[in-house]
Amino acid sequence: MTTPDNALTIGVIINGDEILSGKREDRHFQKAREILAARGLCLSWASYLGDDRRRCTEALRQSFQSNDLVFSFGGIGATPDDHTRQAAAEASGRPLGLHPQAADLIAQRTAEAGQPLTPERLRMGEFPQGASIVPNPYNKIPGFSVDRHYFLPGFPVMAWPMMEWVLDTHYSSHFCLAAEVDRSMIVFQLYEAAVTQLLEELNADYPELRVYSLPSAPNPQDPNSRRHLELGLKQPAASASIADAAQRFDRAYGRLRSGVLSLGGEIGDERCASR
Repeated sequence: MTTPDNALTIGVIINGDEILSGKREDRHFQKAREILAARGLCLSWASYLGDDRRRCTEALRQSFQSNDLVFSFGGIGATPDDHTRQAAAEASGRPLGLHPQAADLIAQRTAEAGQPLTPERLRMGEFPQGASIVPNPYNKIPGFSVDRHYFLPGFPVMAWPMMEWVLDTHYSSHFCLAAEVDRSMIVFQLYEAAVTQLLEELNADYPELRVYSLPSAPNPQDPNSRRHLELGLKQPAASASIADAAQRFDRAYGRLRSGVLSLGGEIGDERCASR
């Protein structure tokens, strides 16, 4: 199996001092993983940023240089602590201006709510020049996109359906037929140094898989706890040749298992999960 030509590298940016300070618990990371997994996709990276425009601008400038698909949550309101719209404009080298369609949607929403259309409310429709609208099914106040970056509200009730809309509307051709598979074993009686060569050989012979080792020390408060390794393989989501991919995965795992036993390891629990 090789990595599909249409594979996506997907990241999330989660904005807000309230997350970093612990005043609010982040829910976007886990939900983004679930939304992607339902479509056979997986998350490659995540960043947490406070309400610091300079830092946000630098992070976006770096991610704009990639071809990654990026979802940014939060910071697109009109209060002084919202910096994402301005940072996106500066990072992409585009002037910030009122988007006509966003202005119409904001006007519709304020009229329906019986509220005045103020400059502060219209400010929520100021996007980098050339940005596209991301519709908000909850209250019509839109998010926006620049290239493969999608800027969504921080409110889950709005952001999550908007993320799903983006994926289903623009990226359905990338949806995979099989989600990522993670299979591992708990190994006793071996140190990481003893299995390093085995893992390196597997990594070389099966470059499409991710080989990993997670060592754990005994818990001094639990007399039954033992030093062990969790050794495993991850198979990224596949969109083609699924039967061949499964066979290669099984062969690689079988080789890992037999290698551990030949080195004198004792195998405990074995786990297999997909997402």
